[in-house]
Amino acid sequence: MTHPKESTARKPLPRFEEAKGLGPSDAEFVRDLVEVLEKHGNLDRFGLCLLHDHFPLAADEVMVEMNDSGTRTLHAHVEETGRTKHVKASQWRFAPHGTEPGQDPYQVIMLCDPLDLCPGCENQH
Repeated sequence: MTHPKESTARKPLPRFEEAKGLGPSDAEFVRDLVEVLEKHGNLDRFGLCLLHDHFPLAADEVMVEMNDSGTRTLHAHVEETGRTKHVKASQWRFAPHGTEPGQDPYQVIMLCDPLDLCPGCENQH
């Protein structure tokens, strides 16, 4: 798994208020993605999310998600990449074309640990 500190410098993500969501002009793009996901048997495994930033993260930080099934809430916070105990990636950012050989074609941007009430795993304590 590639952690943010191992990745090459990237263009910063737009702030949420500035990020452009899906619209009618994206229909062909989404159809192409669906075709590729279906071809590889991943249509029910992966979807889309709007990449955005609410605040900057240092190169050695990562967002971590947790939920509370009792209150039906999802919480996200920042942890140091090298010190987090959360190990299951739940969101990725694609690497630019031409990634170095041996380097993952994606960057992990959100971690989750099933033992810490991650989505869908709240009964595994």
